[in-house]
Amino acid sequence: MDEVGEGTRGAHHVQSLERGLAVIKAFNAGAPELTLSEVARVTGLTRAAARRFLLTLADLGYVRTDGKHFSLTARVLELGYAFLSSLSLPEVAQPHLERLSAEVHESSSVSVLEGGDIVYIARVAVSRIMTVTINVGTRFPAHATSMGHVLLAGLDADALAAYLAEAELTRLTSHTLTSPAALRAELVKVREQGWAMVDQELEEGLRSVAAPIRDRHGAVVAAVNVSTHASRTTPESVRGEMVPPLLAAAARIEADLAVAPAAHAKRG
Repeated sequence: MDEVGEGTRGAHHVQSLERGLAVIKAFNAGAPELTLSEVARVTGLTRAAARRFLLTLADLGYVRTDGKHFSLTARVLELGYAFLSSLSLPEVAQPHLERLSAEVHESSSVSVLEGGDIVYIARVAVSRIMTVTINVGTRFPAHATSMGHVLLAGLDADALAAYLAEAELTRLTSHTLTSPAALRAELVKVREQGWAMVDQELEEGLRSVAAPIRDRHGAVVAAVNVSTHASRTTPESVRGEMVPPLLAAAARIEADLAVAPAAHAKRG
């Protein structure tokens, strides 16, 4: 283990905690089981010190041993649980958006419903495909966006009726749904298939697909999307190539939210 000079540490530094964490981090996918000597070598500890840390971790339930080999137990997941429990929805979603965008090579976002608009709370931009710049806090009318369709489809009957009674379904392009009946029919389809596609309804040339993000009770709390330029894709290619990774990303976000009860939408 690389030593850090005492001059770079504060008076508060607890070296035993640092070493105990180093012992835990010595285990990984390539080395799920280690002997005492191997732990000592990886961490730079003496055999006697490594033994004390390993046995202490075993007493606490974080390590198991057969007398020769040591391995971590599932209890170490509690450490990650504590971290996830402190996260907000944007922080939970961000790494999944980065993975999704890297996979499909397109921009991805997460938004929530606020009144008749969607509000962006997390985003990874691969390329600019709209005439306006999208940032966290950007708002668009829900009726003309894929994330809006997903979020509206997640409303209960009374909330949806109230939205349709009050919303101004402004025509933004020749493709925009402006009839309450047509929008309601589209939302039924979205609810049944579990995702939404909007083809140039918000802006000419913009095609996007979105999926719901649900909390542990099954309520739709946000939406995640992938957007692309119509010149690069077809509706068929979006369904075949982007919907599966999008749904997988939504599932991963939901899995993290399930162990993050404090997560909620915060905008910077």
